[in-house]
Amino acid sequence: MPTRTLPDSRTEDDGSAVVRVLSYNIRSMRDDTAALGRVISACAPDLLLVQEAPRFFRWRKYLSRLAMASGMVILTGGGTAAGPALLCSLRATVERTEDILLPLTPGLHRRGLATAVVRFGEARLGVVSCHLSLQKDERYAQGGVVLDRVEALRAEGVAHAVVGGDLNEPPSGRTFRRFADGLQDCWATKPWGGEHTMTPRDPRGRIDALFATDGIEVLGCGVPGPPEVGAADLRVASDHLPVLAALRVPKG
Repeated sequence: MPTRTLPDSRTEDDGSAVVRVLSYNIRSMRDDTAALGRVISACAPDLLLVQEAPRFFRWRKYLSRLAMASGMVILTGGGTAAGPALLCSLRATVERTEDILLPLTPGLHRRGLATAVVRFGEARLGVVSCHLSLQKDERYAQGGVVLDRVEALRAEGVAHAVVGGDLNEPPSGRTFRRFADGLQDCWATKPWGGEHTMTPRDPRGRIDALFATDGIEVLGCGVPGPPEVGAADLRVASDHLPVLAALRVPKG
């Protein structure tokens, strides 16, 4: 289904904001970076939630190249969050950012969260990008930390939040179900475009997702495709497909 069927970014008369959010595992930009930039630009996101951002040697330089190629600016994350990152359009007003390193299990990969609070006019939104463990018990514990972060934002007065990431398990998994029990699974709430995110050449599984708190209206969510996003670019930009959503965030 073409990207144009999702609403464009805008501010409504009642002060709410339609925000386009893209979650994307970019495999450390080890694939076709020009195609990656074209995919992101075609999706026209206000917020880009990245997993597997560059995080080792000269990672800031590579993340800056991605921001330039996609017409966005860097919020936070990358090496300082062990992989997750946040980028945004100039439409967003940034209140604060925070990178959080998750507890390390010896012998396993270090994981983290890239988080921010942003405003679009009078609509205020918490944002969390995550990439969960391949090990099921650690993954479940990390999912709890993400949900605790959302609750902490609420306690701080940030009523609405969006979480995006590579969960490394399908909707039947217990961590995915834990997210869906506490948040809206945006694709299940308002499916649009494609469902499956792995792998680009033969997508058969959904391990990447966007979630939103109650009170946010999901206007559509799924994997974008032609004609606005080129199928050839999607196949070579990363080993994952992106997830795009249009969300109506209430005022305040």
